Amino acid sequence: MKMIISPAKQMKICEDDLLPLSTPRFLDKAAYLLHQLQSKSYEELKEILQCSDKLAAEAYQNYQTFRFDQNPSAAILTYKGIQYQYMAPQILEDASLSYLHNHLFILSGLYGILKPFDGIVKYRLEMQAKLPNSLYDYWTDDLANTIDDNVILNLASEEYAKCIRPYKPLIDVHFYEQLPNKRVEKGVYVKMARGQLVRFLAEHQIESLDDVKKFRESGYEFDEETSTETIFNFVRKSNNHELNIKTKHSK
Repeated sequence: MKMIISPAKQMKICEDDLLPLSTPRFLDKAAYLLHQLQSKSYEELKEILQCSDKLAAEAYQNYQTFRFDQNPSAAILTYKGIQYQYMAPQILEDASLSYLHNHLFILSGLYGILKPFDGIVKYRLEMQAKLPNSLYDYWTDDLANTIDDNVILNLASEEYAKCIRPYKPLIDVHFYEQLPNKRVEKGVYVKMARGQLVRFLAEHQIESLDDVKKFRESGYEFDEETSTETIFNFVRKSNNHELNIKTKHSK
């Protein structure tokens, strides 16, 4: 069993990262993309990245001096989005980190696919960007072929899952809030739950799909009735859990 997750737009430099780093698998293909990005004017890069003037200016300056060997740090510690905060890799024990090394893949527009301890440098490039062609066409089945398993838990956004879905079967994991008359997926809570599930699997060394269903963090429970072999639905019914997570995240 393997897992795929999305990268985060927000990244940080881990100056105190003492973990041994591995090398991203597709560094040569990433270097070609870097060359394309570095050749763009500020206006062209902003159009590619589809972001604010401030973020585009930061990205442009970063790419002008970007080097893959310039103080890289472990991918799992460099991304700082909500999912990674709730995964909390910095407090995991060695056994849990080893589990992540063997089971987790991070998808990336620039690097293609990453193992948790691949050394990366801060960048900005989403998978849906075009240079000018689609990154999906650029990476084709390279990323899917890297995952040596046909049991893959999809904890990524669809933007990134689309890199794998045409080539390998995915088990899509959903996290729902139960309202009086319907169920809804709320983006920020989904990201939190994805991080918590990754941490749960790592801490308990989960190897079977039946054990994945035992996840109970933040009030979620596996819904056997609406789940299938390829769709795992987790639902929580109490608004108190939503409030507790919101309060924790806001601190």
